[in-house]
Amino acid sequence: MILEALEREGVEVIFGYPGGANLPIYQHLPAHPRLRHVLVRHEQGAAHMADGYARATGRPGVAMATSGPGALNLVTGLATAFMDSVPMIAITGQVASRTVGTDAFQDVIGCTQSVTKHNYLVTKADDIPRIMAEAFHIATTGRPGPVLIDVCKDAQQAVGEWEYSSCSALPGYRPAYEPDADHAKKAIELLAQAKRPVILAGHGVILSHAEQELLEVAERSGTPVGTTLLGVGAFPTRHPLALHMTGFMGTGWNIKAVQNADVLMMVGMRIDDRVTAKLSEWAPKAEHFIHVDIDASEMGKNVRPHLEVVGDAKRSLTAMLPHVHPPPADRGAWLNQIDLWREEHPLKYSRSNGHLQPQDVLIDMYRRCQDEAIVVADVGQNQIWAALWWNYTKPGLFINSGGSGTMGFALPAAIGAKFGRPDKDVWCVAGEGGFVMTAQELSVAVEHQVGVKIVLLNNFSLGMVRQFQDDFYGGVRSQVDLTQMPDFLKLADAYGLPARRVHDFEEIEDQKAPGPFLTDFRIDPEANVYPIVPLGKGLNDFWELPNGA
Repeated sequence: MILEALEREGVEVIFGYPGGANLPIYQHLPAHPRLRHVLVRHEQGAAHMADGYARATGRPGVAMATSGPGALNLVTGLATAFMDSVPMIAITGQVASRTVGTDAFQDVIGCTQSVTKHNYLVTKADDIPRIMAEAFHIATTGRPGPVLIDVCKDAQQAVGEWEYSSCSALPGYRPAYEPDADHAKKAIELLAQAKRPVILAGHGVILSHAEQELLEVAERSGTPVGTTLLGVGAFPTRHPLALHMTGFMGTGWNIKAVQNADVLMMVGMRIDDRVTAKLSEWAPKAEHFIHVDIDASEMGKNVRPHLEVVGDAKRSLTAMLPHVHPPPADRGAWLNQIDLWREEHPLKYSRSNGHLQPQDVLIDMYRRCQDEAIVVADVGQNQIWAALWWNYTKPGLFINSGGSGTMGFALPAAIGAKFGRPDKDVWCVAGEGGFVMTAQELSVAVEHQVGVKIVLLNNFSLGMVRQFQDDFYGGVRSQVDLTQMPDFLKLADAYGLPARRVHDFEEIEDQKAPGPFLTDFRIDPEANVYPIVPLGKGLNDFWELPNGA
């Protein structure tokens, strides 16, 4: 029943790991050759692969694990997908229903309630078709997210009636796709009346494929657009109206624009602390906050909007378009001011100490990608460098763990993305600290010859932690050195994939190998992320690269 339901829902790939409590499912897997199963080396890898697959394809990723620690190893990946609104189905085995609640194994339902959109405990085989259909409906509609199905072993081994139909509605579950037409019109009126408007776009724009509508609203209204970390790619970074990334590690001209805006429209974003920094000092000149989001519970959670537009980002922006008129004549002064801030606060980095700089590596990589490759970033300095120097014009190709900030995300997520989009080049950008957390999944890449190109930005430390300690904790470097790490060329060789080490920019070369390839870039160990807002401060206090650095 479970495997047939997956086929009915169009699933092509399962990332999983068998164990005693899910063997009845695996017993029947060979009879379903249309379902390609990828045996991961750790259940966390299964969750991240399913996540990367979903982000790259727009279809729900599927992960499977056994009971107890197998299921609990999925939790970090579930939390990552939940925070970033990624559709995923996790199917876990459970002990027999008569022993649930007797400490036979961990309470998976209780452990995952806070990191899933919904979860189910299946005790009867007859419930499986309905629950499978509901799970896919919940995971993929409204604000997407992961759904966990915990199936007791006696239910797996039972015989039941098979009748399957996809779910299209559930009592009490009514995602708000269509915005209020008057609210959408009012939002455009507020933008038109503004002297200094700004639009901030989040992951919701990418999830709803609203990039073209966002571009049209921005161009026709003459409104500059910035993006969140997860929204990078929602608006072309080379567009004249682009403010690039916002928040406490955003671009200087974005920060200046947000802090001086009189109307701020936020589309498909949570307005979290990494966007606002010190909340009481965020956007102090804004007379009107407009929040556009499919999730009504986000309204007023952190910032109370003056106008709420509850609806899907694409449909909301589409509803605004008929009311958009050319910007007023005085809008040019605002755009000229932003151009001046762009000149005064450009992205810059040190090139003076003779070391290989991470930005040089990424700029060269993006040049080779030519707006086509999927880039999956890990967490830490590598993630912010990859986001700030992103220069694509096409959306949906930059993937990272934004809400949860999960180190170890990039490698398995990149593998999942490549399984989902074999037509695309996929690059994995990671620091050595995060990379070793899930490096065992190199076995999967080699076994299936998944052509992921790994860019390892190796600075022999937990770089972001080291920077925070240097800048905000009195310069005391405590437990950040990673000098006793593997020789990554030997590690790659042990797993059976080619690799090389690069110390200088001149040594960088194209990697055309059909399978996985790892490049160990020995970057400047003192390279930092700039701009950055000191912890506890407001956006106006952002630091830039020190003079002479």
